[in-house]
Amino acid sequence: MAHTKMLDAYPKGLGDIDRDKLAECIAACFECAQVCTACADACLAEDMVAELTKCIRTDLDCADICLTTGKALSRRTGYDVNVTRAFLEACATACKACAEECEGHADMHEHCRICAEACRRCEQACRDLIASLG
Repeated sequence: MAHTKMLDAYPKGLGDIDRDKLAECIAACFECAQVCTACADACLAEDMVAELTKCIRTDLDCADICLTTGKALSRRTGYDVNVTRAFLEACATACKACAEECEGHADMHEHCRICAEACRRCEQACRDLIASLG
């Protein structure tokens, strides 16, 4: 995993943070951002696109928040636990909302089922990292 290699290559200590949970969370954030973006695009291709407006919006919001969180977690210089916690809380909240929205369409749209699963994984990774913060 490239995230782990980059964390290993960091020239200074990472601070008081669980390296494995950090790497898992970064990977989950970037995966979720990609899946949510693809789900929104797939929703746009559905015949019932008008009924999927909220799903599309939620997907795109979640993708943006996950991407930003993954990027912020990747920066270790000047680490601030309070800012990190705020990013993680926002990401977990967005992932929960997106998972719930996509689960409502999962029986009709496979892309929504896949998206909900990715959101749940990311939400859990964020919560696991939050729990490990000092």
